[in-house]
Amino acid sequence: MTRENILFAIIGILFGFIVGFMFASSMSQKTAITPVTASSPGTLPSDHPPLDGAQGQTDPQAVRAQVAASLETAKNEPNNFEAQVKAAELYYQIQRYDQAIEFLLKANQLKPTDYKTVVILGMVNLDAGHFDTAEKWYRAALKMKSDDVMVLAGLSEATLQRGDAKAAEDAIAKLEKVDPSSQDLPRFKEKLAGLKK
Repeated sequence: MTRENILFAIIGILFGFIVGFMFASSMSQKTAITPVTASSPGTLPSDHPPLDGAQGQTDPQAVRAQVAASLETAKNEPNNFEAQVKAAELYYQIQRYDQAIEFLLKANQLKPTDYKTVVILGMVNLDAGHFDTAEKWYRAALKMKSDDVMVLAGLSEATLQRGDAKAAEDAIAKLEKVDPSSQDLPRFKEKLAGLKK
């Protein structure tokens, strides 16, 4: 396959996932309330602007063009931090974790002290099943901000998944100290107890 064919294939896959996600999201947000339409006069205030059936709908071609433009920008502008992060977000949304990590690593090279990027590298690696790498990034984030509950929970999960009871116990203890009411604590402690058996 040529580079262009590969790019179009990736765009097609991204487009399919994004449209599917948007459809599922819109379906889950619907309620039992009958929607207000232009055919139900008297339900809107007299000064309300007219409804046109296209409001709130996404043009698939526009989405495809936006995805293609974002990926192309990230590839053509390797020193553009925002473009690298945007491409990573697009890949993460469709669970293409390794591609997301690739762009996040480029972003991290451009701004090594960007806390959000370091945290997201931990999160994406955890979701990808790269538990050792996830732990590394979470520990790097904790050096920047030692009391981030989300990072402590991610670190706890990564060490539990790795099967390292001692590291997991330390991470869970830190999480409990920072946020004793964390909803993750019972699950983490149960996993830890199973790991220690």
